[in-house]
Amino acid sequence: MFLEIFLTLALGTIVYLFFSRKKEETLPIEEGWWGKGQKPDSEEDATVRPFKVETTEAELNDLFRRLDQTRFTEPLEDSYFHYGFNSVYLREVVSYWRNQFNWKKQVEVLNKFPQFKTKIEGLDVHFVHVKPPSLPEGRSAKPLLMVHGWPGSVYEFYKIIPLLTDPASHGLSDEHIFEVICPSIPGYGFSEASHKKGFNSVSAAGIFYKLMLRLGFNEFYAQGGDWGWLICTNLAQIAPNHVKGLHLNMVSVTNMRFTQLLSILLGRYFPGLFGFQDEDVRRMFPFLKKGPYMILMESGYAHIQATKPDTAGCGLNDSPVGLAAYILEKFSTWTEPEFRKLEDGGLERKYSLDDLLTNVMLYWVSGCMVSAMRFYKENIGKGIGTQKHEKLSVRVPTGIASFPNELLHTPRSWAQQKYVNIISFNFMPRGGHFAAFEEPELLAIDIQQFVGKVEKKEVWKEKGK
Repeated sequence: MFLEIFLTLALGTIVYLFFSRKKEETLPIEEGWWGKGQKPDSEEDATVRPFKVETTEAELNDLFRRLDQTRFTEPLEDSYFHYGFNSVYLREVVSYWRNQFNWKKQVEVLNKFPQFKTKIEGLDVHFVHVKPPSLPEGRSAKPLLMVHGWPGSVYEFYKIIPLLTDPASHGLSDEHIFEVICPSIPGYGFSEASHKKGFNSVSAAGIFYKLMLRLGFNEFYAQGGDWGWLICTNLAQIAPNHVKGLHLNMVSVTNMRFTQLLSILLGRYFPGLFGFQDEDVRRMFPFLKKGPYMILMESGYAHIQATKPDTAGCGLNDSPVGLAAYILEKFSTWTEPEFRKLEDGGLERKYSLDDLLTNVMLYWVSGCMVSAMRFYKENIGKGIGTQKHEKLSVRVPTGIASFPNELLHTPRSWAQQKYVNIISFNFMPRGGHFAAFEEPELLAIDIQQFVGKVEKKEVWKEKGK
């Protein structure tokens, strides 16, 4: 009798766990409407329309007037970039912007890749779509969705796109050739901003999923860092049968388990016990300095944007110099923390002013800074660790390129708690937060080797059937 009851309960528990686990494996996709007013009864226009960046003399004259009227504040002596963007160097940047930077030429650069817009859930979504110039006979391109973050834009990918679509011409292996789709997150650049509250990373993932299906891609790869990390992660949770592989150059774990907390205390002394490698120890410890202290030093902007984005954003949307200082300071410290010790923030050691100001101009000409900042409130405003997607694992094949100057290091053993099918985890030799912008070749090679591993697994699956 007791044995029958025990077996019945055990079987019931197993069945419950099996079905509840199955339900939790995917993130439900919601039919949102983010356009103005009520959703119309008519079918949404699914036309994909060509788009080109354009500029007018009136826009440039307004910009020049504002640059000419800038009020600068003298920096403290020997402050370098410790207090933020040093105004001595800011004067040089503004002078270059006003007198040498050629926006019309950069518009031509932006338009060298095909761009489009299409309506999804009430929003006009902008994206860059680049196909390979040629393909070897019998070969097909692999569709790759690449998603940017803040304070970046699709322009971050302009140097890596040719390496992925035409690798042989750039000295890379052409074993895997890609067709690249780079959408602007709604509220960034030339993608229309949501007119309603609540548009977060899951909403963006749902829109990008529909975009890929609309373009005819039933299976595709997804890649991202910064917000692109979270949007692509959510996409893999929403459509695991459509995302063939997920490649990330930033990973963050919001739900810490006891073993992870214990590894913070003891991992430096017993690394093997927690699955740490020597490089993990080097990047993580001393933990107070490289963890909480780093967060305190670098997360002030996030607190502002996650609470009152419109208040700070209105000033940035009105002042091109304020906007540039706010954005470019991140391209200094997030590329190399030691650049704080330099008066020019080391910006021109890794980037050109033309590239940096092109990214700033995408925020300026589109007037998107406030809506871009709101994305923090929609994602963080309800509290970290409270959203459903944060509790769900990711089961699609995952590759992680871990760059040494990323804001916070996440060891593989931590990432494995959420990304349960990591098939590639590589410590990159150099680079920081803006990987595609700073080290396009390193990132392209890592994406290629990851996709190679996924494709081999697929071949073995087919052979095993």
